[in-house]
Amino acid sequence: MKWEEFKKAAPEMAALGEERFNRSGMIMLGSLRKDGWPRISPVEFLIVDGHFLLGMIPQSRKAQDLLRDPRCTIHSTVTQKDGTEGEIKLYGRAIDIQDLELRKRYCDELFAKIGWKPEEPNFHLFSMDIESASFNESRDGEVIAKKWTPSEGVQIVRRWKPDE
Repeated sequence: MKWEEFKKAAPEMAALGEERFNRSGMIMLGSLRKDGWPRISPVEFLIVDGHFLLGMIPQSRKAQDLLRDPRCTIHSTVTQKDGTEGEIKLYGRAIDIQDLELRKRYCDELFAKIGWKPEEPNFHLFSMDIESASFNESRDGEVIAKKWTPSEGVQIVRRWKPDE
């Protein structure tokens, strides 16, 4: 599902995700290399017209991974050792965006954000089709792990105290 639909299905988790994703402006992308091994790459994102969009340099390894096998994971950048900021992961598939209007709106939003935009057709653009999500945070000495799926909604799947 698109980001907009995920926000409706799991509003609290989506709000936490937006806050964590926007904190650094950079996220980590997990994709699958040609040989099947995982690849972790930093990538910038924008939410445009309800899509969670990932723009990439033409013919980059991560873009080639997604064109070959669209399964991927998005992970928020963790900046605090104690884990109190929480971390969110989105699991799903990358959809190659060829719609020229959406690509133009992405370029306009990117220019508004950083003062630069890619020239057509010299970039890859993917929208994340979200299939599930997880969120972990440390609060009051306890670690709480939540997951979301379309069929089961948000569930707390584990609570534990690291010192016990």
